[in-house]
Amino acid sequence: MNKNVLIAIIAAAVVVPAAVYAVSPYFTETMIDEPSPVATSGENNTAQGSAVVEESMEKDDAMMKNDDVMIEEAMTNVFSGGFQGAGDGIHNASGKATVLYLEDGSAVLRLENFRVTNGPDLYVYLSTDKRASAFVDLGQLKANSGNQNYEVPGGVDLSKYNNVIIWCKSFSVYFGGAELGSA
Repeated sequence: MNKNVLIAIIAAAVVVPAAVYAVSPYFTETMIDEPSPVATSGENNTAQGSAVVEESMEKDDAMMKNDDVMIEEAMTNVFSGGFQGAGDGIHNASGKATVLYLEDGSAVLRLENFRVTNGPDLYVYLSTDKRASAFVDLGQLKANSGNQNYEVPGGVDLSKYNNVIIWCKSFSVYFGGAELGSA
């Protein structure tokens, strides 16, 4: 067999799978719609069946009002920002990133009405900048569109890690991000 043909076959065996891996996500769309962790705190106050007495209904109403106050307080203590793409015409992002503080003291990053160009090996980072110089890895992106939640580890300083970025680990590429500010 000719040496050049053998080299071409080996090169194709390496290049074609790598190209399929890198390009195929651009042709797929994934969506998720997770409920807001704040909104779920009021779900425990549903009616207890059709035989609810008036006194029980009054207690439920009082509890729901307390939950509404609790939800409102949690919603006022947030950092948020709007997503923007990389600006290269290929990697686009839109939607809103919000850090919600829950009553147990934990924090959740919520992506709402979120959409990003799909790609391989995408992760969600809290970062000091768009280059992921210093970052906190919140995990692999669950879907390239929809509403999704990510737990923020305790002790993360959001005045330092104030950029939510979508980052391709395989190719070290910035797909988009949102700068967090006080709401």
